[in-house]
Amino acid sequence: MIQLLVFLPLIMALVAGLGGKIIGKVPAKIVTTGGLFVSAGLSWVVFTQFWLNGAAPYTVQVLDWIQSGDLSVHWALKVDALTAVMLVVVTSVSALVHLYSWGYMDEDPSQPRFFAYLSLFTFAMLMLVTADNLVQMFFGWEGVGLASYLLIGFWYHKPSANAAAIKAFVVNRVGDFGFSLGIFATFMVFGTVSIDAILAAVPGQAGATFSFLGARVDVMTTLCLLLFIGAMGKSAQLGLHTWLPDAMEGPTPVSALIHAATMVTAGVFMVCRLSPMFEASPTAQTVVTVIGAATALFAASVALVQTDIKRVIAYSTCSQLGYMFFAAGSGAYGAAMFHLFTHAFFKALLFLGAGSVIHAMHHEQDMRFYGGLRKHIPITFALMTIGTLALTGFFFTAGYYSKDAILEAAFANGLTASQAAFFVGALVALLTSFYSWRLVFLTFYGMPRWAGSEHIQHAMHDSHGHHSHDDHHVDHHHAAPATGDAGYHPHESPLSMLIPLFVLGAGALFAGWIWHESFVGPEAGATFWKGSIAFREHLMHAMHEVPAWVVWTPSLAFFLGLIGAYLAYLRSPELPGKVAGAVPALYAFLTHKWYFDELYDAIFVRPSFAIGRFLWVRGDQGIIDRFGPDGAAAVVAGGARAAKRFQSGYVYTYALVMLIGLAAAAAWFVPSGFMLGGR
Repeated sequence: MIQLLVFLPLIMALVAGLGGKIIGKVPAKIVTTGGLFVSAGLSWVVFTQFWLNGAAPYTVQVLDWIQSGDLSVHWALKVDALTAVMLVVVTSVSALVHLYSWGYMDEDPSQPRFFAYLSLFTFAMLMLVTADNLVQMFFGWEGVGLASYLLIGFWYHKPSANAAAIKAFVVNRVGDFGFSLGIFATFMVFGTVSIDAILAAVPGQAGATFSFLGARVDVMTTLCLLLFIGAMGKSAQLGLHTWLPDAMEGPTPVSALIHAATMVTAGVFMVCRLSPMFEASPTAQTVVTVIGAATALFAASVALVQTDIKRVIAYSTCSQLGYMFFAAGSGAYGAAMFHLFTHAFFKALLFLGAGSVIHAMHHEQDMRFYGGLRKHIPITFALMTIGTLALTGFFFTAGYYSKDAILEAAFANGLTASQAAFFVGALVALLTSFYSWRLVFLTFYGMPRWAGSEHIQHAMHDSHGHHSHDDHHVDHHHAAPATGDAGYHPHESPLSMLIPLFVLGAGALFAGWIWHESFVGPEAGATFWKGSIAFREHLMHAMHEVPAWVVWTPSLAFFLGLIGAYLAYLRSPELPGKVAGAVPALYAFLTHKWYFDELYDAIFVRPSFAIGRFLWVRGDQGIIDRFGPDGAAAVVAGGARAAKRFQSGYVYTYALVMLIGLAAAAAWFVPSGFMLGGR
């Protein structure tokens, strides 16, 4: 069963990708979507076996892969509770994204290629989460990187999509370099890449050191930090996060698949899978906690000022990943996985809901040109409101259980870094509530502001046969949004796009209530995880005994953010402009995303281009080409031009050449004859 679950998406990807032109669009969509729903059904069967029946972990051998000296790598599928959770998350969201794409991508001429890429991405992610060893995990790790490059740059005719795909690929290579170094170093220390063998040998390496530049360095800290660099790249943590907002250039279903439940959670999964290694290094855990908390604060602050609906949700994803990491750094790996699980439902719901809004608004993504949409697309409005309630932690929704579990565990940990992360997380919860309800109010409430949208104007032109925006160009970044609806009436999305929203909405409402005891309950959690992660039972007990003010802090943050967004965007819509004008430096700092892109451009991009131009002009053209192929070609061309002069076609020219040749021969042989005669 597990073999079919994992390899079926690959088979369907090959069928749609290689045979799409032969079988046509609809059959390509049927085979890929059907295959993913089969895999999703099997995933729930596997998950239920661990959740209800307490199944024992097992490994299925596929083939012998690599044998080189002491390195022995088998291709095997490792199945335990951690794998089961990831299987459900990956296949369920992917299957719903496939179905959603039937409506969203209906007019795209390259649908077989798109669905093949989706299935290929899913297969790579399944290989990652079922990996029995670090080499196989790295195979899946790079596979999702390749597939994400293809999906982000799917609309390759757009320069911005190409640039975003390349940026995602390059930034992830930086993290992957650290991950590969971590794998090499782990093999050097433990003599194996088998995850089970490594984790079993970790206690023997606790406290071990090695000499580096005259200092003693902890072995486990070094290994964990190298591996964590890989997680930072894939999960867009502070410093290696810059690719994530640009990845919104891909189609919206891609955003939901990559940023909600799959690729960006790979780093969290890897840290939890190798949690016994991190448990052996308090320093590494502190680093994970600090980076996670810093990322959560950074992304939440930037989301406050974003105007693109997808970018707001993208930065929200980055912020929630920060929550997961500081939970893992605090030792609450079950809470980190719980938030990963619930986050998949409500964040996929928000992304796909945003796609429904964009679909209704003819691909307009700027929220400043929305307004009043709740009357026109009420189903999308209701479901996105459910997703927002879950994200912001309203009572008894999925996010209420998982986010609160993280904050309570961080406080209960007792260490300075974890308790600092609690207060940062509480502030981030307030910011999350504010920017999430800001998105809802700007999109669905207030007066329609559609007249200022170029996308809507183009739609009106297409429907009425005349241009309505030739007299002036709307600058989305500086011009004040126009009011009125421009005679346009948004429409609700087709059923193929709404069904996934209903399913995800149910998950956003009930997933936390159903599974919170299994993931973070002291007794039930220990039974469920069964050694698949480092489960601190005492920490789970402690998080249920924190003071009441700790328990109520996230709920207080929810209401403060909601009230603030209501006052700023419904009660006094002029207030945000006044605040931005009062603190222009802070506003510029946030709108420029803490100037990370500008900093990286100055430190890395421009010097790289300068070095490249120098090597190209001076080295390649000035030396290699000049004295190499260009020089040789010039000699041949010069010789040909000289020889051409003698090929005039006149007899007297040829006679002259013959006479010169005879004279030269005589001049050669006469002295030679004298020399022979003298001998």
